[in-house]
Amino acid sequence: MASDADSGDVFSPLRLRSGQILRNRIAKAAMEEGMAGRSQLPDERLIALYRRWGASGAGLLITGNVMVHAEALTGPGGIVLDARAPLAPFTAWAQAGKAAGAAVWMQISHPGRQVQARMPGVVWGPSDIAVELGRHSKRFGRPVAMTPWQIHETIGRFVTTARRAEQAGFDGVEVHAAHGYLLSQFLSPLVNDRTDEWGGSLENRARLLTEIVRGIRAEVSPTFAVAVKLNSADFQRGGFDADDAHAVIGMLASLGVDLVEISGGSYESPAMSGRPADGRTAAREAYFLDLATELAATSALPLMLTGGISRRETAERVLDNKVALIGMATALAVTPDLPHRWRDGHEAPRTMKTVKWTDKALASATEMAMVRYQMRRMATGANPALNVSPALAMLADQRVQTRALRSYSKWLATQ
Repeated sequence: MASDADSGDVFSPLRLRSGQILRNRIAKAAMEEGMAGRSQLPDERLIALYRRWGASGAGLLITGNVMVHAEALTGPGGIVLDARAPLAPFTAWAQAGKAAGAAVWMQISHPGRQVQARMPGVVWGPSDIAVELGRHSKRFGRPVAMTPWQIHETIGRFVTTARRAEQAGFDGVEVHAAHGYLLSQFLSPLVNDRTDEWGGSLENRARLLTEIVRGIRAEVSPTFAVAVKLNSADFQRGGFDADDAHAVIGMLASLGVDLVEISGGSYESPAMSGRPADGRTAAREAYFLDLATELAATSALPLMLTGGISRRETAERVLDNKVALIGMATALAVTPDLPHRWRDGHEAPRTMKTVKWTDKALASATEMAMVRYQMRRMATGANPALNVSPALAMLADQRVQTRALRSYSKWLATQ
């Protein structure tokens, strides 16, 4: 870790163990854009969006989910980078984000059981335990427990995607092991009830993640960054907790990981949008700071914190607690030039409306639709429209997803 990793200055550089230097401590965290073009590839919309974010002044851009398995997408607008995908669109995407000096990492992911019920393809999990969201549970497919062969194939898919991301010109990858996606499912004792080498003890539950990281690090260049996004906690009683996160960070430290991004929650407990099911964090800023501070005190790896950061004062408070990098998602969908504003002594002029519905799952999904509405505007050269009503944003998102589902279904049938 760099000697300046504990600096509280958001504009100080950060040197990672791979030798990569981020020009400041501000990262655009991943948001699922849902903007795949033809054949589930990035097109001119994503390229335009990331060119704009690249000019924001942030030191690092992390893409939204890029899926490693063409048959397993969270939603129909997902980007796929597998062994068959052409690299040219990904090269253009990376170049657009890097044009103004930011580093660009690709977040790589598998949804596991968090797949919409209407989607074609597969719904896998460590076990056959379905997503439980009360009256919304039917929105998700019923998972089947993965076979050992499917697990090993999935490890290979992550490695292939990481290797091809480097070939396309990305500066690193972030392995998504948070928010209830597949690797997070394996880590959770509430979802993983396996009795073989992939379940039971934390070491076994973490095996899929550690094998993926080990495989990636062996395939990519030493200077290519490898990061992991990890829940500080699932925010469900009896689930993955801060002690587990501490132990997993220790496991990752010996595998050549550059950075661990700390977040929290899942679709069942959307703490990443400030709505945990168990009520353990009600903060509207830096949701997971207390847990991240505890982890940073003993972490052998630099940590990045994402969730509810939108003001420079909050960002500096996070860095003062020995967190090395601050991640912003919604804040940069609302104010895409926010880092430049901070440098000039200004804050965001407005914030996005909070959806204050009692149905946490629906409120969280609607806020994500509102964020995607802003991203689609920016992708066409327009500015965010913060007066959009939640209902209108959700309706627009559903229309986009319906069209994307037709396109994805036709494409998948040809694979």
